[in-house]
Amino acid sequence: MTGQKAGKPVIGVVGGVGSGKSTAAAEFAALGCTVIDADAIGHDVLARAEVKDAIRQRWGQAAFGSDGQVDREALAEAVFQSKADLEALNGIAHPLIGLEIRRRIDEALADPGVPAVVLDAAVMFESGWDRACTHLVFVDAPAEQRQARAARRGWDRQRWLRRENSQISLDMKRARCYFTLDNSSGVPHLREQVRTVFQSVVPRAE
Repeated sequence: MTGQKAGKPVIGVVGGVGSGKSTAAAEFAALGCTVIDADAIGHDVLARAEVKDAIRQRWGQAAFGSDGQVDREALAEAVFQSKADLEALNGIAHPLIGLEIRRRIDEALADPGVPAVVLDAAVMFESGWDRACTHLVFVDAPAEQRQARAARRGWDRQRWLRRENSQISLDMKRARCYFTLDNSSGVPHLREQVRTVFQSVVPRAE
């Protein structure tokens, strides 16, 4: 979205894989914002019985660990190899994740002590969750830095590329955001930029 709206803002944070979206979100949290982590909600959704049943029907027991819970790594290896499988998983999980995101946004907006809500979501545009946001922020970082950060998660280059290529292009993400944060120079520099965005979008008390 291109501009500010009146009232308490909902700030969507997007970027490439390994760009530092969660780091930026944490800096917003340090300013008092409520952060909603769509990935964490997704973890919770995968534990629901109806979701596990749907996953088992499509991908079988290989998608589960010995504890009976979804093995996220095994499931990811399956779905990020196939566009049809990824779309199938998104069709199962995204509606439920979206409902919980909306519930948490409404709860935070009703809290007078919360100056703004931040939604950290890797697939913000693909899922349509950007429609719940009043402002969108793109976290930018060079590819080599993003790959190095992904490597610290234990991801090799091919795995990083599969995740990146499963999302819309960085150019499209950047073009749909009003603010861009440069996350190539360390946390202090990022913190300054987050504060600038925060001061730009949070209404000042009269």
